Amino acid sequence: MDSVFNELHQKYHRDLFQFLFYMVKNREQAEDLVQEVYIRVFKSYQNFKGKSSEKTWLFSIARNVAIDHFRKQKNWKAKLIEAFDWNRRLLKDQTAIPEEIVLQNEDVRILYECLDACTQDQKMVIIMRYLNGLSIQETAEVLGWTESKVKTTQHRSINILRKLMEERSQEGGVQRYG
Repeated sequence: MDSVFNELHQKYHRDLFQFLFYMVKNREQAEDLVQEVYIRVFKSYQNFKGKSSEKTWLFSIARNVAIDHFRKQKNWKAKLIEAFDWNRRLLKDQTAIPEEIVLQNEDVRILYECLDACTQDQKMVIIMRYLNGLSIQETAEVLGWTESKVKTTQHRSINILRKLMEERSQEGGVQRYG
């Protein structure tokens, strides 16, 4: 079991951390959540039947750990209601982008800021597909969705990001996207 666990850790630790970091936007919380993923993996590996890849299985666990984290937060319902932008029907992010991901590259920084305008589902799809390199099929497995829903959500997310980035580039005179 130790060798299997070490292999999983070596292959997927960075991707799992990155996914959870983008979800919670806090390095320490993301590290704690990754540890929780590994605890769950350790406890349930004997139940892994191989019906999906190890990668999608791990991301499913990470997704559930993130959901559990958000559910456990103190006054989470009140925070959710407060954080909801009722006019646009989106969750708004109250936290600034952590210093670790505010990169020198202005275009990347703008992309991260624009990503915060997406819904949680849209953000999860973009993070899984483009930052963690999961396929449409793998993303669908992790989220428990159809491939069609992943494609639709991805398409809408990209359109929102493109529009927001074009608006930002016109404001700041940076390069156009599209």
